[in-house]
Amino acid sequence: MLCAPIPENEHTRLETLRGLNVLDTVAEERFDRITRLAKRLFGVSICLVSLVDEDRQWFKSVQGIEAEQTGRDISFCGHAIMHHDVFVVEDTFKDERFVDNPLVTESPHIRFYAGYPLTMPNKVCIGTLCLIDDKPREFSQDDCHALEDLGHLVEDEIVAIQQMTLDALTAISNRRGFEMLASQVLANGDRQGINTSLLFFDLDHFKQINDEFGHAEGDKALQQFAGLLLDGFRESDVIARFAGDEFIVLLSHEAELNLDAVLKRFDALVNSHNQQSDSPYNLVYSTGVAHRVYNSSVSLNEYLAQADKAMFAIKALHHK
Repeated sequence: MLCAPIPENEHTRLETLRGLNVLDTVAEERFDRITRLAKRLFGVSICLVSLVDEDRQWFKSVQGIEAEQTGRDISFCGHAIMHHDVFVVEDTFKDERFVDNPLVTESPHIRFYAGYPLTMPNKVCIGTLCLIDDKPREFSQDDCHALEDLGHLVEDEIVAIQQMTLDALTAISNRRGFEMLASQVLANGDRQGINTSLLFFDLDHFKQINDEFGHAEGDKALQQFAGLLLDGFRESDVIARFAGDEFIVLLSHEAELNLDAVLKRFDALVNSHNQQSDSPYNLVYSTGVAHRVYNSSVSLNEYLAQADKAMFAIKALHHK
């Protein structure tokens, strides 16, 4: 068996994939209608929208099997993203790369595979729209074109999600994107017994920055603070610009979290930035904290309200 290779642009590819905020999100009709249509049009037993993460392929939409993901090393889609055209294996038994692959020798017993590499505007491939069957078959040039057409629809939907859930100025999640991801994180935490903490940040004196130095400088301050949040917290934390000069971070933690240490580390990062910056002002902020125990009845909106209230209490102290 030939393991799925790693593209030369892997770092950029993973950054692009994770920046889309679609991994581990719930199934959506916009993708399911395409996979249902493809499964029926091509007469195959399985159709997937598969996103190739660092060590797994995760299925945003799946028709024909129960699995939500498989290992990347044995994935066919890991091979498909190395190409910019449809990747076809008409009979796995006649292909030494796949004949002894566990997905061939065991369930779902793949004999045929065709995958269109889903390509983002920056030209990196994040996954595939793929067809799978337990019988070998021929796949014509017309079939390839038809699969490409459906793949373009998937690409358009992914880009549309990004545009709706990404803050254009700071390139981190917006409120809608945060709510989508946070709902998934809380539901997963409730299932797996994982607690969370919510940090609500507000930039102090932001109106003053805009008034004294102009809105372009205000935009720069927001971008810099977003960058510091990305540097100061984990990839697994949900980071977003909530509104105006307000930012939020949702942290998951199985063990007891030393939140004071986390906040001190971030404060040191901001202080270091202020010392090295040539800006005529410092980035100053207030932080509110709320905690949620898994399986709590506290809704996401209530959780946000608690953190927001805590932030305003801190902000009031700063202005005394």
